[in-house]
Amino acid sequence: MPKIKTDYEIGQDNVTPFGMDIHNPVFIISGLSVVAFVLLTLMFQEQAATFFKWLRPAVTSTFDWFFLSAANIFVIFAFFLALSPLGKVRLGGQEATPDYGYIGWFAMLFAAGMGIGLMFFGVSEPMSHFSSSMGGVTLGEGGVRTDWAPLGGAAGDADASRSLAMAATIFHWGLHPWAIYATVALALAFFSFNHNLPLTLRSAFYPLLGERVWGWPGHLIDISAVFATLFGLTTSLGFGTTQALAGFNFLFGWGTGGVAALVLVTVITSIALISVLRGLDGGVKILSEINMGLALLLLLFIIIVGPTADIFKSFFSGGFEYLKQLIPLSTPFGRADTNFSQGWTSFYWAWWISWSPFVGMFIARVSRGRTVREFVLAVIIVPTLLCVLWMSAFGGAAISQVIADASAPVAKVAQELKLFEMVKGFPFSSVLSLLGIVLVLVFFVTSSDSGSLVIDTITAGGKDDAPAGQRIFWCTFEGLVAITLLLVGGKEALGALQAMAVSTGLPFTFVLLAMCVSLYLGLSKAAKALKPV
Repeated sequence: MPKIKTDYEIGQDNVTPFGMDIHNPVFIISGLSVVAFVLLTLMFQEQAATFFKWLRPAVTSTFDWFFLSAANIFVIFAFFLALSPLGKVRLGGQEATPDYGYIGWFAMLFAAGMGIGLMFFGVSEPMSHFSSSMGGVTLGEGGVRTDWAPLGGAAGDADASRSLAMAATIFHWGLHPWAIYATVALALAFFSFNHNLPLTLRSAFYPLLGERVWGWPGHLIDISAVFATLFGLTTSLGFGTTQALAGFNFLFGWGTGGVAALVLVTVITSIALISVLRGLDGGVKILSEINMGLALLLLLFIIIVGPTADIFKSFFSGGFEYLKQLIPLSTPFGRADTNFSQGWTSFYWAWWISWSPFVGMFIARVSRGRTVREFVLAVIIVPTLLCVLWMSAFGGAAISQVIADASAPVAKVAQELKLFEMVKGFPFSSVLSLLGIVLVLVFFVTSSDSGSLVIDTITAGGKDDAPAGQRIFWCTFEGLVAITLLLVGGKEALGALQAMAVSTGLPFTFVLLAMCVSLYLGLSKAAKALKPV
């Protein structure tokens, strides 16, 4: 790997108007495009709403096979790297030591990777699949049927339905998403720490593009990463806003309309700005550890006070069923259950892929000193187990309520209310609901501020010390994009948010597949240079 040109190191491509440190043209094109998107969407709301309603099902139904195939490749590739001799390579060089302990490291990658999604889907997704496997037909996001044929139905068999429901849920929150994150994070960390390249997506393509990564091919890679990150992030912020508003309305009757969404996003974005200005250690790390503690507290309470036996039954039987059904669920061709693959899986894979620059870069920044093997296995296995436990606790508790009483309210309320309806049957239910809202809001803040730091790093050419004004710009516009999509989408707001995530995730999938080839070439060269032990 060649040394970077000195003129690049001192920022020849960067301009500094008004004290800004802008990597031209990445910042200019990305920033103006986002501003134009917000303005045009607000100016043509009716047309935009119609377009968003069409876009998501159009992409997922046409490219479901591609999303499933790509996600399978990421899983196989990640485990290949961990188990091959390439796993001995250490990020930062063989003498490097970790910057963070395991607790802080896990807290940051977990909070950034899944936070709001776990809160929103922890009860609602297992419940949807449980209803389908029991023989009912429920509607997922965008009105898509959620019945799924390959795993078979289990009408009348509650325990079998529970296992099938948990298997389908775990599939979307287990090995595949974390393999995507691990692959991107590893590429960014390796080329940054081991070759002193800027911490930005283009650097991962040096073995394939050579010096062209500093020209327009590299600019386009970084611009696509900005768009994918921004819209993947605003999808999560939209879920968080919807659920937090539902929770406030559930407890206090505050309303859930557009004005309430505007106020909430504005307040939370303002808090995120403070965290962004405090930086990684002073803001994101502290909030991530606080949130991890609160999340574990809520999780333990649900496990201990709730139907403990049923929760662990969901964990083990659902986990076993997941491993048993992993290949049928992952098969991209010849599927009879297109409703499941298109209505759920394609959206999830596109969402995780669009999130991958954000989560990957964030994980990379805090992972210096880990070997490739330690990094991949930790980033995939540990969060997967935590996700399985979380879904088993919240989803399992809700399913138990429905098994005990088929008319239980948790089976009937909207997705964003299912968490609050489920804990209503617990002691201190109001406190639990309030804690759930706090978790959603803090996950909102950690996602927003860490996402702002990541986008700012990309648009500043890989620098992690860009001026505060740029971080403020990106944090502010993340909130504005979320507000815009929520307002324009109306009753289909979540569909509008998801439409943008899948539309940016599709082209970025090609980028990540090419990145796998480049990462393999770089690690192969590094592994050959290792001194024999």
